[in-house]
Amino acid sequence: MVTRRDDDPWAIGAFARSLTSHSEHTVSAYASDVRGFAEWAGRLGVDRPGQVQRIHLRRYVSHLNTRKLARRSIARKAAALRRYFRWATRTGVVATDPTLGLQARGGDGRLPRVLERGDLEVLLEGPSPDGEPRWRRCRDDAVLELLYGSGLRVSELCGLDVDSVRLDTATVIVWGKGAKERRVPMSPPAVAAVSAWLRMRDDVVAEGPAMFGNERGRRLAPRDVRRVLDRRSPTPTHPHALRHSFATHLLDGGADLRAVQELLGHTDVATTQRYTHVSRERLRSAYREAHPRA
Repeated sequence: MVTRRDDDPWAIGAFARSLTSHSEHTVSAYASDVRGFAEWAGRLGVDRPGQVQRIHLRRYVSHLNTRKLARRSIARKAAALRRYFRWATRTGVVATDPTLGLQARGGDGRLPRVLERGDLEVLLEGPSPDGEPRWRRCRDDAVLELLYGSGLRVSELCGLDVDSVRLDTATVIVWGKGAKERRVPMSPPAVAAVSAWLRMRDDVVAEGPAMFGNERGRRLAPRDVRRVLDRRSPTPTHPHALRHSFATHLLDGGADLRAVQELLGHTDVATTQRYTHVSRERLRSAYREAHPRA
C-alpha cells in the first residue's frame, strides 16, 4: 500500500520513484504526463485517481487530439497513464484499472533523422572553438565517437563507469532499458578518443567511478551532452540523431538486421526495422537525384 498525503492524492512522486529501470528523462516525462491528466481531470471535479473512469480517459485522448498534438506524443501520454494506473492498482491506490482497453494511435509516420556525412565529419573532426580547454575537446571527442561509433543511448553513455570500457578488446559494457546489460564494439576512432580522454580524466572528475564528467567534476548528464552537440554540430541536432545515424549507416553498408537489433539493444526487431525504411528511402532519394530517367 502507498500512503498518500492529502496534498498529493495522486501519489505521483511515489509513482515516479517506482520507475527505477528508466532514465531520468523518461521518469520526468511520465510524471509530467500523469500530472497533466490530473490537472485536466480536476477541472471536471475528478480529484483522485480512484474517481477516474474509462470515459474520462477517452475524453482526455479526444481533448489531446483537438489540440493537434503529434500522434506520437498522444501515444506516449496514453502509455504513461497505462503505466501509472497499473502501478496504482498494484499498490492499492485504486481498486481497478480504468485504462484497460485504452488505445491511442502511435507514431506520426516520420522517419528517424539521419545526419549527412558532411555534418558528421564536421561534428567529429571539426576544429575546436577558440579558447576551448584541451580536456573538454578530448572529452567531447570521446562522447561523440561513442554515440555514433557504438550507437549508445544518451542515458547509457552518461551511466558509463571507467570499468565499463575495455580498451584491450575494444568493447564497452552498457546497461540499457530494463536494466539489461550488453557489450558493444568500439570503433578505432572511439578507442583512440577514449584513450586520450582517460589520460586526463582524473584531472576533471574529482571522485567516483564516472567515465565522463562536466565542468563541475560531476557525472555527465544528458543536458551536458546536448551542450556538446550545440557547440560542435554545424546544424541544430539532437544526441539521439547519432544513434539513428549509427543504425542507418550499418544497414546502408549491408549489416544484418538482427545484428543491428542486438547492437542497439532493442527487445523487438520491429523497433529496428524502421531503420530499414530510412535506408530504403535514402536509396530512393539517391536514385531520384542521380538517375537521368528518374
